[in-house]
Amino acid sequence: MNAPRRNRVDVHGWIVLDKPVGMTSTHAVAAMRRLLNAKKAGHAGTLDPLASGILPLAFGEATKTVPYVVDGEKAYTFTVAWGVETDTDDTEGRAVATSDKRPALAEIEAVLPRFIGIVSQVPPRYSAIKIDGERAYDLARDGEQVEMVARDVHIHALRIVAADENSATFEAECGKGTYVRAIARDMGRALGCLGHVTALRRTRVGPFTLADATPWADMADDPKAASEALLPVEGGLTELDCVVLSRDGAARLKRGQSVILRGRDAPAEGGPLYAACGGVVIAVGMVEKGEFIPSRVFNLPF
Repeated sequence: MNAPRRNRVDVHGWIVLDKPVGMTSTHAVAAMRRLLNAKKAGHAGTLDPLASGILPLAFGEATKTVPYVVDGEKAYTFTVAWGVETDTDDTEGRAVATSDKRPALAEIEAVLPRFIGIVSQVPPRYSAIKIDGERAYDLARDGEQVEMVARDVHIHALRIVAADENSATFEAECGKGTYVRAIARDMGRALGCLGHVTALRRTRVGPFTLADATPWADMADDPKAASEALLPVEGGLTELDCVVLSRDGAARLKRGQSVILRGRDAPAEGGPLYAACGGVVIAVGMVEKGEFIPSRVFNLPF
């Protein structure tokens, strides 16, 4: 006879998971939700099973802050093996082309500026991008010819940190929508030696870094450890400016009403920014004509 299912509870906040290689993002969300017995959970930015590193998991009211985390800058460390291009641009795929050439360090350094700034990038065929409502990787796995369209991405920095004859390791800082596997593929083609990713670790997502992260092994099957790793909801908003309000002002925002901002410290027009009262996030919104206009209101006690 099956044990009765526990009623889910309200859990609000972030767990910055240091995801191990082999775990999917979907599995990570489900496992942590089960540990916390949480009603609602999601994640900010999918991380491939091949990759390790930061996977921010949002619970309860923190799910409302996911878009602001996803839009933040990402950072990665990754290793590229030269001589083989695969259909997935990593070790999980099959080889589609090979080369006997191996690049010298000076050649690699010379080509890096091509991949810094606004770069036109064709996403990997095996990616989560939707084509006519279907994920590209599902179409590719079904044997369909997937035509990926180039798009502009912003790569803020790309540095080589180690190299030997057959591979090189890099650090990259980039904006939303950038595929590291595509950087590796395109560098291999530019160098005339081909290449694919053999190791990938994400070290930053928006406001979250490895300093905020807790390894899966430290929480697996331990609800107490998972609860202790929980960060506050506003952890996902720390890259936004904050307006501190009185309880009266916070109560107005809770009702969906705007609040007039007075004083020398009133923020400039625009946004987004968030409002807080007593250290509790109340709403995210914009400033227009001296008023804070809420766009997302949080259901947290203050």
